[in-house]
Amino acid sequence: QVQLVESGGGWVQPGGSLTLSCVSYVRVANFNNMAWYRQAPGKQRELVARITPFGNTNYADFAKDRFTISRDDMKNRAYLHMSRLKPDDTAVYYCYADHLGTGYWGQGTQVTVSS
Repeated sequence: QVQLVESGGGWVQPGGSLTLSCVSYVRVANFNNMAWYRQAPGKQRELVARITPFGNTNYADFAKDRFTISRDDMKNRAYLHMSRLKPDDTAVYYCYADHLGTGYWGQGTQVTVSS
């Protein structure tokens, strides 16, 4: 059973940076796409960024030029580096990974951007 665990969330002032990490403690051969989503209070979950096994990435418009997704397949990890954070980025951030056609979600990590 694949389990994803996020870490790295917390409180940051506007303009600050955070790096989120996602790890699978169950060794898997290869994840297909990995992604980060977020869900703000009262809003639907939305895609932040996605990365393919080949390293191709795509970003939501709000994430372009501020966020960077990466992955380390040897360590079964994905990362989301976020910079120039804004209060609107406040949300629970979820890791997602696709393995053999099944999607898996982490439990989420809270990111709060406020002064």
